[in-house]
Amino acid sequence: MMNNDVLRSVRYMLDLGEPRVVEIIALAGLDVPKADVHAFLLKEDEPGYRECDGRTLAHFLDGLIVFRRGRDESRPAPEVVWPVSNNTVLKKLRVAFELKEEDLHAIMGSVGIEVSKPELSALFRKEGQKNYRPCGDQFLRNFLKGLTQRVRK
Repeated sequence: MMNNDVLRSVRYMLDLGEPRVVEIIALAGLDVPKADVHAFLLKEDEPGYRECDGRTLAHFLDGLIVFRRGRDESRPAPEVVWPVSNNTVLKKLRVAFELKEEDLHAIMGSVGIEVSKPELSALFRKEGQKNYRPCGDQFLRNFLKGLTQRVRK
């Protein structure tokens, strides 16, 4: 899934303004000008649109965890890793919104998708692990749609 789509979805989900998105990215240690964030949030066919790079999305997702849950002062901040796969987006959102397995099943069920426990756990395994399964774009889109419905009620 395109990084810009993920950024726009989470922004809409939490009703964040551009300045807040800049602040969230900064929470993970990256300074991004507001003009860049504005360009990332535009639709592909709008003038001034720019693709959001993996580094910026990675910092946004890590910053989102700090924004939603707070910083753990007892441990050093984890290193921001990119490129960002759909599985990584899923994992970071799960942590940021403190979702348990039942929550994930409920979110997917709310958009009409039934996922078995083994299928779901395969998405959260490390790449290269025997039962790892890559997360498809459609699955991530449906997850974002269901999470948005849950958060915005």
